[in-house]
Amino acid sequence: MPSFVSDALTLNYIDEGSGDPVILIHGFASNLQINWVGTEWVKTLTQAGYRVIAFDHRGHGQSDKIYDSDRYTIREMAGDTLALMDHLAIAKADLVGYSMGARVGAYVAIEHPEKVRSLVVGGMGGRLFGGASKSDEIAKALEAPHRDDVTDAYARTFRVFAETTRGDLKALAAVIRSPRLPLTPEMLGRMSCPVLIAVGTEDDVAGDPHELAAVIPGSKVLEVPGRDHNRSVGDKVFKEGVVAFLAERP
Repeated sequence: MPSFVSDALTLNYIDEGSGDPVILIHGFASNLQINWVGTEWVKTLTQAGYRVIAFDHRGHGQSDKIYDSDRYTIREMAGDTLALMDHLAIAKADLVGYSMGARVGAYVAIEHPEKVRSLVVGGMGGRLFGGASKSDEIAKALEAPHRDDVTDAYARTFRVFAETTRGDLKALAAVIRSPRLPLTPEMLGRMSCPVLIAVGTEDDVAGDPHELAAVIPGSKVLEVPGRDHNRSVGDKVFKEGVVAFLAERP
């Protein structure tokens, strides 16, 4: 798998298909294979005529792991996205982010609007305004000797998911403890690109998508029926909605 260097870290990526570039940005404790390849996002978008790029965040998948929480801020992780675009000589791209990846994509769109043709905010609604819910409990769950030692049910789901994706638990604990830069309504209101907000109707992690849409000019909401936070990712409604959104944007 090819790689690029950002902030002295080596991060791996895939680059498939041809056409307008779409960069897929995965969520916390996931990786490009789980979030985008196994769910057939890459297949769907390449067949729709797009060049699809996805990468493993620092601390995730096959990319370098570090254990310093200060190096996992959204600003630095957004910098990895920009470094990948520079590495591939991509001047402008559509960004599709899920959960933590949606926060990263939103930060890129706010601070570097010239780089973003459109943005899909997946698995994130009103919760985008704040940081990760119960981050300390999640970090402790990741650091626990065994998943059965975790008594907080919400935090335990993250431990189970991280084990399922074979994540580096120590690195992921550092990620969730990283300083969270708040994305305020004023910041989000500066977005000038087309924005689609996609959230499952049973998602209790994302927050209200309509609350988020109210502050992003011209944004649209796609509700994924009957899906929670994890099961929304590969849903057919989500994929079809994004393909239609990309076809309609300028």
